[in-house]
Amino acid sequence: MGCLDDGHFNIELENGMNICCGENGKDGAVIEDAVKVLLMGLGEDINREGIRKTPLRVAKALREGTRGYRQKVKDIVQGALFPEAGLDNRVGHAGGAGGLVIVRDIDLFSYCESCMLPFQVKCHVGYVPSGERVVGLSKLSRVADVFAKRLQEPQRLANEVCSALHQGIKPAGVAVIFQCTHIHFPDIESVFLDSNHQGLVKILVSAGSGVFENKNADEWADFFSLLNFRGISKEKIHFRGSSDLSWCPSQSAKVSSKIGTVNPAMVTAVASIIKSLGEDPLRKELRGTPSRFVKWLMNFQNSNFDMKLNGFLNGGIHSLTTNKEVDMNNKKICSELNLTFWSQCEHHLLPFHGVVHIGYILSDGFSPIGKSLLQSIVHFYGFKLQVQERLTRQIAETISPLIGGDVIVVVEASHTCMISRGIEKFGSSTATIAVLGQFSTDLATRASFLQGIPSPTSSEH
Repeated sequence: MGCLDDGHFNIELENGMNICCGENGKDGAVIEDAVKVLLMGLGEDINREGIRKTPLRVAKALREGTRGYRQKVKDIVQGALFPEAGLDNRVGHAGGAGGLVIVRDIDLFSYCESCMLPFQVKCHVGYVPSGERVVGLSKLSRVADVFAKRLQEPQRLANEVCSALHQGIKPAGVAVIFQCTHIHFPDIESVFLDSNHQGLVKILVSAGSGVFENKNADEWADFFSLLNFRGISKEKIHFRGSSDLSWCPSQSAKVSSKIGTVNPAMVTAVASIIKSLGEDPLRKELRGTPSRFVKWLMNFQNSNFDMKLNGFLNGGIHSLTTNKEVDMNNKKICSELNLTFWSQCEHHLLPFHGVVHIGYILSDGFSPIGKSLLQSIVHFYGFKLQVQERLTRQIAETISPLIGGDVIVVVEASHTCMISRGIEKFGSSTATIAVLGQFSTDLATRASFLQGIPSPTSSEH
């Protein structure tokens, strides 16, 4: 590592590539060069059409997703405090004289400081005005977003938002509750044949200041009463000072024990990304982050698994089947619904995950396919740098010769790139379909399968 006179420094990687790191993340080329190192470490051709612009896209997404490092709360709150008279000569609290104000269901996202994967946040924030002044309601959301757009963990995020609002508004008290959802940390070894692997990890955290400092204060009772119909239970919430802080799945003993030795050039590249975003990669909470992110990314390396897949195909056809069968005019449609998958978008290096629904008609001389084999096929194509359209087609084309040609595949997925790079379309999902053989020509047969797919609200993606 060499330091330059202008405050930049060079990192020379083992493959001979130099990364020039600028202070405050001003040089987007830092991230682009680091992403090229990661892609090459995965065995990818960085000049392949599908990923040729991936370094640029990743740099833009990360800069947008961590813009909070370049924002100041005082710039948001200043000029947004307004005089508002409260009750006059009467007993009680209202408006600027101390009535509770809550903004609910603010959708945010952040990047987990332990593994650098995005996590989603549903934010509820309230305050008790003081000094007969209130703040513009949109500022509560904007202040929360400033701290969310940094490498974070839920409890510290709640604490920072609470403290910043208390200092900026100077109210009688501030209360925040965050519902955080993190993608699980599966790896190809643990889930290739495991259809019961959980997809999401959730936690509820809170923080309070002033009149909300005591978690048993009457003001908290009012706050929770206004959130009851959102299914938030006080008993499940982690309050400030809770000792249970290891919510990220990458911190579990099972995952940590598997990290082992990872490509040092890739680790150095991730550390340079963290530095360029405005963080200190030597901060205690971030020291293991580059290794954990590389461990996650290596699940999607461009390895030749064809022999492994062929082994499943040759030995799994006659395994016990749990498929549902629907008789449509003497045509038996076998189906397997809600097969889980995880994958990594090759355009932004961000996770997407969801479920796969498979239907097929057995031709004469073919046997039903067991659920475990179908799940293995789904995982085989999921654990690659992917796009959803290609994933859907590959699954269909692999199953087709095993059953005689008539197959339909539907993939429903949530993409973190839809919430973490400026679009912020929370709750959106993407569905893709591939049809081969009779399913491509017989509308009634195709419709009979599609109508049997459960709605997204009845199963967790």
